Amino acid sequence: MKKIGIVILLGMLASTAWAAPKPCEELKKEIEVKIQAAGVTSYTLEIVPNDEVKDQSMVVGSCEFGTKKIIYQRNGG
Repeated sequence: MKKIGIVILLGMLASTAWAAPKPCEELKKEIEVKIQAAGVTSYTLEIVPNDEVKDQSMVVGSCEFGTKKIIYQRNGG
């Protein structure tokens, strides 16, 4: 059940993150606040160029006019 909630949260984050271009660091901070509010404590958010994205399901945001993506990975169990 908890995993479903996180997936839904990340889906909402991705949809709102794609709505308007933002500086990457600003968007990353906004996403971090939402993830922490959901109770996730062990995760990694990374800003990468589009061509370095290996798994689209990990993308939770797009920034700098779509040239970079923010990817999310939950750490631990």
